[in-house]
Amino acid sequence: MAKTITSKIFVVRDNIDTDQIIPAQYLTLVPTIPEEYQKLGSYALIGLPDDQYPQAFVPEGQFKTEYRIVIAGRNFGCGSSREHAPIALGAAGVQAVIAESFARIFFRNCVATGELYPFDTPTRLCDVVKTGDEGTLDFDNDTLTVNGVVCQLKPLGEVRPVIDAGGLFNYARQTGMIAAR
Repeated sequence: MAKTITSKIFVVRDNIDTDQIIPAQYLTLVPTIPEEYQKLGSYALIGLPDDQYPQAFVPEGQFKTEYRIVIAGRNFGCGSSREHAPIALGAAGVQAVIAESFARIFFRNCVATGELYPFDTPTRLCDVVKTGDEGTLDFDNDTLTVNGVVCQLKPLGEVRPVIDAGGLFNYARQTGMIAAR
């Protein structure tokens, strides 16, 4: 299935930790309860320091962001193993994070939950792309086109069908690894 996303982009730098993605006080929200899942989206990236990121990722009083693509530097999602981090971003409407590198467990949580597509980039995009730029992410060619420049991304490989299925358990059910409910 061909897939592209065209969206405004939100840009963050290096070492964005899970407490910046979703602060600990919101971890009591249960993602399987629809109202609480929606609330998680409203708190996505609320822990970013205001002096470095003056633009709100999710407007106050809203549950969704206008940014379906996030670009980051190195070590995105570091700090803890909380699966609420990719879930909060997904609940806010983010579909993909493109980073120079990811914390291993954050990457695994993206795949396991099926919330986000974590693309690795060999290029330091956070230095050339600005928040508010519009980009098109092409899943079949593993490219991001922004400001007329095509950036090659590392292929998602075997994790793409897992995320396409909506996460590890859905994938296992769809492929017959475990019995369907």
